[in-house]
Amino acid sequence: MVVLSAIALPLSPVSRPAFAHAHLQAATLADKATIKAAPEAITLRFSEGLSLALSGATLSGEDQSEIGLGEARLSDDGKSLILPLAAALKPGTYRLDWHVLSVDGHKTKGTTSFTVAP
Repeated sequence: MVVLSAIALPLSPVSRPAFAHAHLQAATLADKATIKAAPEAITLRFSEGLSLALSGATLSGEDQSEIGLGEARLSDDGKSLILPLAAALKPGTYRLDWHVLSVDGHKTKGTTSFTVAP
C-alpha cells in the first residue's frame, strides 16, 4: 500500500502545476494617469507569457474614434505587449481596450484610460 500511495500522490490534482490567466501587472501608462507628453508606445506587463497572434488592443479618443496603433510586439521574455503609437497623441483623454491570450490558452481582457495634458 505504501508504494501505491507514493505513486498516486504525484498524479493527484494537488501536485500538478496550476495554470492561471495572464494578469496585468503594470502598464507604462497607469490607469487614469495624466501625462504631459504622449509616449511613443504603450507597454502592458503580464504575469504570464503571451501569444502575440491572438493579443492586441484598440485605442480610442474622447469622441470614441479609433486611434492608429503600430504593429504590436512582445518583449524578449514574452510577458509584455508593446503597442507602438502610429502618431503623436494630441491633448485629451484616451481609452485602451486590450485583450491577450496567455501561452497556456487563457484569455484575459481589460481597459485602461489616460489623459495627455495640454
